[in-house]
Amino acid sequence: MTSTWLDAPLLGFDTETTGTNVATDRIVTVALVHSVGPGRDHETVATWLIDPEMDIPEPAQRVHGISTDHARAHGLKAADALEEVASMIAESLGKDVPLVAFNGSFDLAILENELTRLGLPTLTSRLGHDVAPVIDPLVVDRGVDRFRKGKRTLTDMLAHYGIEQDGRLHTADVDVSATLDVLRAIVAAHPQVGASSLEDLHREQIGWHRSWAENFNEFLKKKGKTPDVSTTWPL
Repeated sequence: MTSTWLDAPLLGFDTETTGTNVATDRIVTVALVHSVGPGRDHETVATWLIDPEMDIPEPAQRVHGISTDHARAHGLKAADALEEVASMIAESLGKDVPLVAFNGSFDLAILENELTRLGLPTLTSRLGHDVAPVIDPLVVDRGVDRFRKGKRTLTDMLAHYGIEQDGRLHTADVDVSATLDVLRAIVAAHPQVGASSLEDLHREQIGWHRSWAENFNEFLKKKGKTPDVSTTWPL
């Protein structure tokens, strides 16, 4: 079998946050998982618990299990933690190690907004170009299997690709490992994804996301809802 970018290092990325608004919510945990091959024994995990300096709402606490008190008592200062995170991501991307994130537009947008809020250089300014290469298994899956019915949460996609889940989802490091598993399964099912260069795959995802978002906005309009899904990816 020909080797692909999947056989080279990957950097998985996930955040857990105070909510889903990238402009006003804050990051509570980050995981970066450096993977040099399939399986947990090829992964190096770095995690950060951050004091978001605001109350963590109940719905968010129910998702990731981190209370305001716990984050205040044990969390790092946001500026210190996110400087480390941004430096590591920028260094990897600078070496053409792809950043792998499930629904990564959210994590990247909230990170860029947090860095701006804290007066730190954004990823874009550190790199001197757009954040790339990024691989988002959600975007890729929608692109290669467009008409499949059903939801595409991380849990649904683990089930679809027959991946046994070990550990509790919605802890950032477990989510990242699961995301890397899903990416490998997509490439196994759709070899053309692995055969693409990272540059081509990044470009294809921009088109796949735009096409999905335009269709979804049409669907929202028909339902009488505001078509508010961004058509740009990853930022």
